[in-house]
Amino acid sequence: MNTNKPANIVSYYVLANKLKTTLRTGWVVWEVDAPRIESIAEHVYGVLMLAIAIQSEYHYDIDFSKTLLMLALHETEEILIGDYTPLQTSRVEKQKKGHSAIVKIFDALADKKQLISLLLEFDERKTPEAKFAYQCDKLECNLQCRLYDEAGFFTLHGQENNPAAANAFGRDLLKTEPDVSTAWAKFTESYANFDANFKAIDAYAITHKISVL
Repeated sequence: MNTNKPANIVSYYVLANKLKTTLRTGWVVWEVDAPRIESIAEHVYGVLMLAIAIQSEYHYDIDFSKTLLMLALHETEEILIGDYTPLQTSRVEKQKKGHSAIVKIFDALADKKQLISLLLEFDERKTPEAKFAYQCDKLECNLQCRLYDEAGFFTLHGQENNPAAANAFGRDLLKTEPDVSTAWAKFTESYANFDANFKAIDAYAITHKISVL
């Protein structure tokens, strides 16, 4: 193992730094017409800020420091495998690729076993911390979608390459809901298993103009 600690630190930082310029695939696929599309690193920041606010208001019985570390790392695999939307690949396939990636990414770090274990826990979604973190991850995406929608950056035209166009449930939602972000939120709720608090936050965002709060 490489025992050069400064080199290990800089090497990992440079790898992680790639997430600053790697765009979120969902917004690219949906052809979001924003001046600058959100990067994966910006999504991670948004999830962390959201988690802090939710814990402040609802006080979940969790190890919150552990949860924040889990969320800070939860997209690390995408340094190597890229970003996939739920409509582009199965959970099993994405996790298989992701688990292989994090072994490579953390290999030079002394705490690699702890860091990998934390991400495996996140993917299993069995502990209170993992369940909370997963819901934060999905809710943040819904809120960002809402902000893009309110800014007029979505269009339903020319979406032939959008995976939602080939998904019956997604296609029906786009036909029946008043806007893209409401349809997106409904789709997320169909698989994310939000608890009552997360449902309340999501419902608030759907029924209010959040960009002017």
